[in-house]
Amino acid sequence: MTNRKLILENGIVFEGQAFGSDLASDGEVVFTTGMTGYQETLSDPSFAGQIVTMTYPLIGNYGINRDDFETIDPAIKGFVVRELAQTPSNFRCDTTLDEFFKMKKIPGIEGIDTRKLTRLIREMGSIKATLTAAGEEVDVEKVVAKLKSTTFPTNQVEQVSTKTPYPSPGRGKKVVLIDFGMKHGILRELNKRDCDVVVVPYNMPAEEILALYPDGIMLSNGPGDPKDVPEAIETIKNLIGKVPIFGICLGHQLFALACGADSFKLKFGHRGANHPVKELKTGRTELTSQNHGYAVDPASLEGTDLEVTHLALNDGTIEGLKHKEYPVFTVQYHPEASPGPEDSNHLFDEFIELMNVDTRKEQHHA
Repeated sequence: MTNRKLILENGIVFEGQAFGSDLASDGEVVFTTGMTGYQETLSDPSFAGQIVTMTYPLIGNYGINRDDFETIDPAIKGFVVRELAQTPSNFRCDTTLDEFFKMKKIPGIEGIDTRKLTRLIREMGSIKATLTAAGEEVDVEKVVAKLKSTTFPTNQVEQVSTKTPYPSPGRGKKVVLIDFGMKHGILRELNKRDCDVVVVPYNMPAEEILALYPDGIMLSNGPGDPKDVPEAIETIKNLIGKVPIFGICLGHQLFALACGADSFKLKFGHRGANHPVKELKTGRTELTSQNHGYAVDPASLEGTDLEVTHLALNDGTIEGLKHKEYPVFTVQYHPEASPGPEDSNHLFDEFIELMNVDTRKEQHHA
């Protein structure tokens, strides 16, 4: 196999073998701890602009299949694994990871010490990095200097959101799903409950959304810093109190900002399918799937109409919020479980029930 380097902004170099695209790529290098679900991970739009490191050592062993994508075109900048399975073994396998990445022009590197890289990210935080072109000899100092002077784009949501509204028809509740980088799993869970869904772009104004006469609004997950999407914050401000709202991940952070709270960047983020979260009301702990680099600042909730509903057991960060007056609730993790445990799947049922209650209220007042 052809050699390739992963060069970090601080000058540390990892040498391994190239797979996927021969092209070079720059991105923020992060790690995720899921033991399975690499196909859902690499196709999660929340990883837009990032080079993703899998901490589980063997990746690609069940190949790539037609069913487990979270988006059609992955937005990751690269993939880092300890060992790439050359011959996948699974009845659903349609192609190999290597062949898929070649087709999608995504570079990968295998054969490096992913444990060492993960420890470095934990110590230093998420860091800028370059995956060199396959077989290319580079001047490491020049690459590092370029990385230090490079500012990565902040329009990741614009890159991954749908450009035009589209329907996903059902005969149940009418839900407008605002696409900030939506995982298909969210749409699948709404469809499973027969919701009549319209997926709309991240920057659709509140009045146009309300003109669709939804029973409820879903705020999807997505990549990057919530403060980079001010138009979405303004939209959510104008939607609160109109209809029930359920937010996931970036949608959770945007809702918090719309209510006057603040967010901050986590040192190395929460990424994986094994994060324990405690629901404060019941004391119940659920294992959750997570992928985010930002969190809501607890101190900023003072004076807002927000109440904390869930906390992360690993570091105590906020994992869920609800509005004290209006039917709005959000979670920082992924209840659609793509990939990961299905412990939190019931939140979609709670959203349906919230819409049922709200509809009955309107009928009663009428």
